[in-house]
Amino acid sequence: MSARISGMTGFGRADGGEGGWTWSVEARSVNGRNLEVRFRGPPGFDSLERAAKASAQKRFTRGQITVGVQGKRADPGAAALKVNDDILARYLALANRLAEEGATPPSADGLLALRGVLEAPEEDEDPEARAAVEAAMAAGIDAALDALKTSRDREGAQLLPVIETFVDRIEGLVARAESEAAAQVEAIRDRFTRRLADLAPDAPGLEDRIFLEAAALATKADVREELDRLTAHFASARALLQQPPAGRKLDFLMQEFMREANTLCSKSATTALTGIGLELKAVIEQLREQVQNVE
Repeated sequence: MSARISGMTGFGRADGGEGGWTWSVEARSVNGRNLEVRFRGPPGFDSLERAAKASAQKRFTRGQITVGVQGKRADPGAAALKVNDDILARYLALANRLAEEGATPPSADGLLALRGVLEAPEEDEDPEARAAVEAAMAAGIDAALDALKTSRDREGAQLLPVIETFVDRIEGLVARAESEAAAQVEAIRDRFTRRLADLAPDAPGLEDRIFLEAAALATKADVREELDRLTAHFASARALLQQPPAGRKLDFLMQEFMREANTLCSKSATTALTGIGLELKAVIEQLREQVQNVE
């Protein structure tokens, strides 16, 4: 079965209408360690927030997701509007006082544009009709989140070959490190042999002590365990890519990769192996940056 990892960045949109209402739903997501859902909707439709969060939890495990619903009811018409005389009187009193101080007198259209002056009479909405509108909006949220899921899956399809390439590079570097590590013991032996010749030891037991130190250093420089663990790690990475959602586990695996690479560098006794270790760390860091985008 092919891998289907998903990314955490995407966008989805859905539009709809029901019972004199029209709306548009937009769902966006960015990277996040856990799943966080934020909702914005039209006043009076508080139940949609619960629907949006439940719908998102069915589809996603990570990411910061924002769902916004912009709804508009059919305009009841200007004839249905009425003037709030009390609020208008307050505005007029204030305007007249300012005019006495030299301010420009207010215009009629300016006064009517002030908040609270014009009111639309509340209409009793049939509960069944209202429930139908809410259900249709909730279906629109589902559709937008489905589109978001498709977008995130598309990002995952683009990420997969990039991540696999980095894992392949790590495998190649580990193979080079294994070849170089085999030469470390010989390099240490040669180094101490030359030092022993330079010292021309005459003191009893000095030669034995030097060889004991060389053996201890060779043991300390043994990197076979680190290389074995790195081999196990890139095998685990390939397996996780086939078992989404894998983002959290891959995050942890990157820490383990870097820990072994750091130990490899600290144990290195040759310039060549140190160079391989530094290159390995650079590739692991590049892989970690890509893994941050995986759900």
